[in-house]
Amino acid sequence: MQNKESSDRFIARTVDRYFRRLGPRAQVALCQLPLTVIIVGLVIAAPAAWPAVLTSELFIASLVLHALLFAGCLLVPWERLGPYAQLVIPILDLVAIGLSRNGAAPNLQGLSVLAIFPVIWLSASGMAAKTGIILSFFGPALIGLPSLLAKIPHITPADITTAVLLPFMMLAVSLAVRFASVNMRLQQRRLESQEAEMRNLLAASKENERLLHTILDTVDVGIIAVDADGKVLLVNDQQNHFESAARPVGHTLDADPSLKNDGDDTQPLLLSQDRKTPLPPDRHPVKRAIRGETFADHLVWFGESPRQRAVSTAARAIRNDDGGFDGAVVVFNDVTGLVEAISAKDEFVANVSHEFRTPLNAVIGNLDLVLEDEEALYPLAVERLEVAQRNAERLLALVSDLLVSASAAAHIYPRKTDLAGLVESSIGSAHLHAERSRVELDTDVPAPLWVHVDPLRIGQALDNLVSNAIKYSPDGGHVKVSARSEKGWVRLQVQDAGMGMTEAETSRIFTRFYRSAAAKEASIPGVGLGLSITKAIVERHGGEISCTSKPGAGSTFTVALPADGPPSQA
Repeated sequence: MQNKESSDRFIARTVDRYFRRLGPRAQVALCQLPLTVIIVGLVIAAPAAWPAVLTSELFIASLVLHALLFAGCLLVPWERLGPYAQLVIPILDLVAIGLSRNGAAPNLQGLSVLAIFPVIWLSASGMAAKTGIILSFFGPALIGLPSLLAKIPHITPADITTAVLLPFMMLAVSLAVRFASVNMRLQQRRLESQEAEMRNLLAASKENERLLHTILDTVDVGIIAVDADGKVLLVNDQQNHFESAARPVGHTLDADPSLKNDGDDTQPLLLSQDRKTPLPPDRHPVKRAIRGETFADHLVWFGESPRQRAVSTAARAIRNDDGGFDGAVVVFNDVTGLVEAISAKDEFVANVSHEFRTPLNAVIGNLDLVLEDEEALYPLAVERLEVAQRNAERLLALVSDLLVSASAAAHIYPRKTDLAGLVESSIGSAHLHAERSRVELDTDVPAPLWVHVDPLRIGQALDNLVSNAIKYSPDGGHVKVSARSEKGWVRLQVQDAGMGMTEAETSRIFTRFYRSAAAKEASIPGVGLGLSITKAIVERHGGEISCTSKPGAGSTFTVALPADGPPSQA
């Protein structure tokens, strides 16, 4: 129904638009044309159907008046006259119709009905309502009055009814047309108001769009917005610069937000963290965002040396009113300088840690030699030497962790490995620790569960997770290790029922040297390197690690590993 009304309004506005384009003379002639056509038809049919009417002087006079009126419509310069000057035409039409009707009587009694044309014209003209109603009633009444007077004194009720019915009919038509005209003018004003409002909104929208583009082109991060089907809605200048710089020399591509390098695997545009391996298509930031994923700090490398850039990507979904997925915004931030600074720092830490290990090993070795002959030493000396030995060993462990954190995870050697065996080995190693902490260990891992990983490094990561789960359950409890294979990925979970963390602490848990406030208050030993090392190992395998936790309700660490191994091994 609403569509039909919209269609009718559109047609009415179209007709009105074309009518307004015509000159005043053409407009008046078009209003007079229907009546003129009917009169011409009567003249053509009269010789055969009503030859007697052609002998009536009144009928002939009416035809002449009709012809003069139509000619006047075309010849009179209406544009120079007042706005209501043209209404003389419908008024004279009533006179001409009266002459036609009375001149053709009794052969053509129905000619009085032709008064409907000038009545509609007068009613739709916008002239004063009172004047239009009077003319619409008394004009048709005068048309039938001569015939009624001619029948005196033999007037019948039917004659009176016929004479009175016509003016009342025309009055009803006049009122209906006037009401319709008023309603149409109101609707037209409403539409004009809405159209003006829409123009203002469109202008404001364009201004906001220009402002948005200016802001987006000013920031130094690349931005891409896509809809739910992956169609690009917006790309700023910085992102265009990223894409241009990422294209191989002499290789041109159409702008593609996913930077997919179709048919040219020898010159990748997006690279994994090893800066050499092409990023798998399903891991491209925009592809992940289109699938509805939300992520942050996903590091990829754009282009080839020497123009290669490290770019940190993040994505957030766009939700519609129903909460459904309606697209996504992906942000690309150039962090090349930061990555290079971190690499320089890691290299420095690795070198310093390596240099520290040699003298520490010498110190610990000599302490061991001295303590072998405890009987030759004073008890106080033995006690102090043991303190020095424990602290030296603690310092050596810290240096080893620093060395692993800086460089060990950089080299992995994947091979086909049964993850169930790694879990069993890790649980066995942690059994004594769990028993002392009153923690029950449980596993739910199908055997065998094959995955292409470096067993040494993944075992190290698993040991860290299990050890943390036990360590951060100071009141005892239950630790469960589970794993499943699904859609080319192996997902490993380590779940505990320990002290847990807040959401803010969970977001920082993989940062080096970070420890939660609860862990510090509980005096739980550690320096905050285990989880950062674990994260580095998992990411080097092309996987991901995440954590969900609530204070007092424990924590769950989830590791996702590609079953076929990291991209660099593909």
